[in-house]
Amino acid sequence: MEMLIAWILRTVSFGTIILFGAMGEIITEKSGNLNLGVPGIMYLGGFAGFAVAYLYEFSSPQYIPFVGMVLAVVCAFLAAMLGGLIYSFITITLRANQNVTGLALSIFGQGVANFFGAFLLNGKTVTQTAVHHVFQAKIPFLSGLGVPGQILFSYGFMVYGAIALAFFLQHLLNRTRVGLNLRAVGENAATADAAGVNVTRYKYMATCLGAGISGLGGLFYVLDYNNGIWATTDQIEALGWLAVALVIFATWKPRNAIWGSYLFGMLYWLYQYLLPLLGITVSSYATDLIQMVPYVVTIVVLIITSLRKKQEDQPPQNLGIAYFREER
Repeated sequence: MEMLIAWILRTVSFGTIILFGAMGEIITEKSGNLNLGVPGIMYLGGFAGFAVAYLYEFSSPQYIPFVGMVLAVVCAFLAAMLGGLIYSFITITLRANQNVTGLALSIFGQGVANFFGAFLLNGKTVTQTAVHHVFQAKIPFLSGLGVPGQILFSYGFMVYGAIALAFFLQHLLNRTRVGLNLRAVGENAATADAAGVNVTRYKYMATCLGAGISGLGGLFYVLDYNNGIWATTDQIEALGWLAVALVIFATWKPRNAIWGSYLFGMLYWLYQYLLPLLGITVSSYATDLIQMVPYVVTIVVLIITSLRKKQEDQPPQNLGIAYFREER
């Protein structure tokens, strides 16, 4: 039972990282922009939040953990939005190729975060900030209610915030005028423009907002999942690509991204929890093969949705296509 509970706890925490990344990319792609820079944006958000919390902690004579948490969240969101703004300017205003720009942004974000992270490390193997205790704080009393309490209430506030945000975004896209206009821009920008919708404004707004949400995934990884430790590893990059794959798996619906992210997390850690429960041992090199399962599932879902050809399960019609108003 302990092994099963540990698997569930790891699944939810791991899934929350890619849930933030996927929700941000869903909002971006609903506007018709294909931002493949999600890994770099998550790096920017994770590093900015960590750096601000770390500097505040060690420079303030009266350190207040709650203030450090707020600063970390705000700065992570703004730094990630800045990455989205860079992408928007290049692809919307300058009309550059979206695929190339996204890949460049991914490399840029990782490079910037690791470069400035080296200054914070200052020769240390790792650098840690105490604000992670605020991010990891469990719900009082409820988390101690036996097995149900362990499974449902043993997470930090960002886990529950991610779930609430997914339902809010689902409502925003399907039940509000803003969401309707945004989907119209992604489906056919020329028609939306003719109807009086400011295409450029909606594309900028969705891309920057989506980048900010994705950046929170990087923040959650560093200050919750990784216990407040910054290390120049490639783990965030791998999670960023999982988030992009989750967008396809969720068929561009934020609500589907909730259970999809947890399924991805469960499959990703299959080798560490389920196989030992079944008494199966695998060699170290086989674990990489097992961790490919979420991507394989995504490919299968993509094939199925393509064969079914249901309109609501298809990507936005103008996804990845720059809009030239002169050609309307």
